[in-house]
Amino acid sequence: MPDALFAHARLAPIYDAFDGARDDLDHYLAIIGELGAKRVLDVGCGTGCLAVLLAGRGIEVVGVDPAEASLEIAKAKDPEGKITWIHGDAKAAGAAGADLAVMTGNVAQVFLTEDEWSRTLEGVRTALAPGGHLVFEIRRPGRRVWEDWAADTAHEIIDVPGVGEVEQWREVTEVDLPFVSFRYSYRFPDGEVVTSDSKLWFREREDLESLLAEHGFRVLDVRDAPDRPGREYVFIAQRV
Repeated sequence: MPDALFAHARLAPIYDAFDGARDDLDHYLAIIGELGAKRVLDVGCGTGCLAVLLAGRGIEVVGVDPAEASLEIAKAKDPEGKITWIHGDAKAAGAAGADLAVMTGNVAQVFLTEDEWSRTLEGVRTALAPGGHLVFEIRRPGRRVWEDWAADTAHEIIDVPGVGEVEQWREVTEVDLPFVSFRYSYRFPDGEVVTSDSKLWFREREDLESLLAEHGFRVLDVRDAPDRPGREYVFIAQRV
């Protein structure tokens, strides 16, 4: 089930405002260009930020996400219907014939069991054409970013167009490695507070490499994320 942050009727429309400038997507655009992909599957596409950028470059895009509220936001950014939007998980994309599949942000860490990860990789493999690539990022466990989250008690207030001033704050609710749980809270102009609980799996690089191999992928490269040096691994794997 998707987190309320992406699926709640009041939270999905304000997600982009708090997510801010998506400079991290520049790195993905560069990799997609480097690999020459012409048809891309965006797994966990959310509100469609990357998908819209790709479509604007003439790339065929299939965006899939289990959060219908986020998909509605994404579709509104695609008035010409250039992008194929699918409500569901990676398996819902079927044999999409994609040159490349991508998971940005924390998407690759939301799968909390081996079965969930396996289902996702099986779905991606089916969606990729032979020789197609999978690109995703994982936060480095050794960086212990949850300690930064716990220390950051600041409240942020943003004046969201059409909504008004919304206040956001975050708290770490549990650290049970390799899992970390946290909660975002939002106070709306009418006083209502809506919360969204999340949990991420901080997997080691070696574990992910083994898992990819088990599901028919060869790791070609593991890079640093240029916008967050030393904090993330960016995997580039190929269907074999």
